Amino acid sequence: MNDYTVHIVDDEEAVRKSLAFLLTMSGFTVRVHESATGFLAAAPTIRHGCLVTDLRMPDMSGVELLRSLKTADLQIPSIVLTGHGDVPMAVEAMKAGALDFIEKPFDEELLIAAVKRAAAQLTNTHEGLDDTLTIQARLEELTERERQVLSGVVAGLANKTIAYDLNISPRTVEVHRANVMAKMKAKSLPELVRMALNVRLDFD
Repeated sequence: MNDYTVHIVDDEEAVRKSLAFLLTMSGFTVRVHESATGFLAAAPTIRHGCLVTDLRMPDMSGVELLRSLKTADLQIPSIVLTGHGDVPMAVEAMKAGALDFIEKPFDEELLIAAVKRAAAQLTNTHEGLDDTLTIQARLEELTERERQVLSGVVAGLANKTIAYDLNISPRTVEVHRANVMAKMKAKSLPELVRMALNVRLDFD
């Protein structure tokens, strides 16, 4: 784990220290940044690192930071953390380039696994291809109605809105949604969003 650095961006000192302690004790090399603008200024010099950033920050949001990195053509695998997360924000973060979207309070092992996935992007170009093929195979197992519900969920629509659009009951949407989660083997909605965007499905 010492051949790359995990960069933590959060405006709250207590959160920075907590994350840095957790990741350092887990064997990662860590560097902390007090603001998104500060990290963005240093980003061009980063050659082998991944990013863990908060979503809501006063100077620049996590999504804005990822968009700026993308505009500058800086390829830094990123994970977004938030205490105010929902699916539409997950979609925005992932469209901006995030590999994962994790809601606070988070399970420590979940974050560590996400950082390892991000780090794998730095060294293993085949992993993404294998992941995409697996996701596509799971998508093929969905019924047409389940795909329609998946489209609505990943677009950030509420169950009632999806039900209205498809002319079915909200309860039926819940059943289809549970089936989609099971067939896609997604443990959370953010993970489902990541899967969908990974295969470049258009849910706009």
